[in-house]
Amino acid sequence: MKETIIKVQGMACGGCENRIQNALKNMEGIENVVANHKEGTVTITANEINIDKIKERMQDLGFTVL
Repeated sequence: MKETIIKVQGMACGGCENRIQNALKNMEGIENVVANHKEGTVTITANEINIDKIKERMQDLGFTVL
């Protein structure tokens, strides 16, 4: 397993965290997602991480990956 931490702009509350976690957990190969709006980070645990697909998914949700 590989863990990646990405910086995200636009998270304001626990609801934002839940939206991100639920959306990314449904992506193929992702085992776990922990979003933290206070730090502006999303920690992703996966066998293989395709950052381009994650960025696209985050933009679809209205967030920006920095």
